[in-house]
Amino acid sequence: MNSEKHKIKQKILKLVDQYYNEVHKKAEYIYGDPIPVSGKVYDAEDLQYLIESSLDFWLTSGDYAMQFEKDFAKYFGLRKALLTNSGSSANLLALSALTSPKLKERQVLPGDEVITVAAGFPTTINPIIQNNLTPVFIDVQYPSLEINIELLKKAISERTKVIMIAHALGNPFDAEEVAKIAKENNIWFIEDNCDSLGSRINGKLTGTFSDISTVSFYPAHHITMGEGGCVLTDSPKLAKIIESFRDWGRDCWCPPGEDNTCGKRFNWKLGQLPKGYDHKYTYSHIGYNLKVTDMQAAIGCSQLKKLDLFIEKRKNNFLLLNEKLKKFRDYLLLPKPNEKTDPSWFGFPIAVKENNLFTRDTLVQYLNSKKIGTRLLFAGNILKQPAYEKINYKLIGDLKNSDLVMKNIFWIGTYPGINESSIEYIFDCFEEFFRK
Repeated sequence: MNSEKHKIKQKILKLVDQYYNEVHKKAEYIYGDPIPVSGKVYDAEDLQYLIESSLDFWLTSGDYAMQFEKDFAKYFGLRKALLTNSGSSANLLALSALTSPKLKERQVLPGDEVITVAAGFPTTINPIIQNNLTPVFIDVQYPSLEINIELLKKAISERTKVIMIAHALGNPFDAEEVAKIAKENNIWFIEDNCDSLGSRINGKLTGTFSDISTVSFYPAHHITMGEGGCVLTDSPKLAKIIESFRDWGRDCWCPPGEDNTCGKRFNWKLGQLPKGYDHKYTYSHIGYNLKVTDMQAAIGCSQLKKLDLFIEKRKNNFLLLNEKLKKFRDYLLLPKPNEKTDPSWFGFPIAVKENNLFTRDTLVQYLNSKKIGTRLLFAGNILKQPAYEKINYKLIGDLKNSDLVMKNIFWIGTYPGINESSIEYIFDCFEEFFRK
């Protein structure tokens, strides 16, 4: 870049810093202000990254996307990270990749079974249905939301090809044991790690126990690109298949702006195409276009530098909430992580004990009247949702605990925008509710 262009860019970025401080910088929390369950936490640097990327006017994936993928894979100690436009798309790509004929005898075929749980977010389950596979539902433990390992073992049949389960609200299930079961039975294992970026089991990051894992960068999550997600794997073969499904289903793996990475662009003989048909227009899968823009990736590169700080803040907020709210344990079941885990909390789940004085909904409505944001555990028992009433599925055991989740559990925020003053207000509102 010549010196004049560089000077202009630096002037723009300096103005962006001033604009952030004038328009976007958050004021100190005032007791009684609204407290959302989640939200984006960003600074002037994030805005500068976005604007600098936009000045290049590279509108699809580019240098920032490649840099983020490299840095994110390194964070996990995995070979490959592949950016996509949402965590939901990441789940779709993860499971769709396993239907590739390139996997030969391990290819997942229509009607094959995928073990999952009924209590969670729809897009862990939707890819199973969208790929014409059979979801096999097992119950969770209550109120920890972890999977029931014994039920998982009972759910395995000759048609079982995949286990696909999410770490709920940042609290890891025993992925170490699930990985062992999957390996013993030659079953693929996908970790939906969208809620749990930075969580650990025996010191090892969640998202590294499985064949494929997924992450979301929606504003509610640990770092954000606005919209965005990522698929991670340590397998070069799986990485190439995931990339194909993400990029229209093409066989070519050239990054944007490059034409002959393989060195034999016009020398391939694939399918029934004539020899030498342009590899850039050869398709090995029925894929999608689920790429991310470079402007989104630029924000991700900036946010990634703050990830450790965000995780620490979430953990501290969890500890403060837990310490304050334990006063109400006669009525509330508070989260208790497994002793071998170190959660990076997405939210603070609370189960209301059965009593004759109030219900979960009574408490939630009260908190919302006090401008304290709450959420239920996503779909609750998803089989009770209207969209899933007529799907084809298998059930192992019952979903008694999933129904309890649907009836009794809600969560409040732990995200880095919450501070000690916010938590003091939350506690005071809980205390007022129970005093009444």
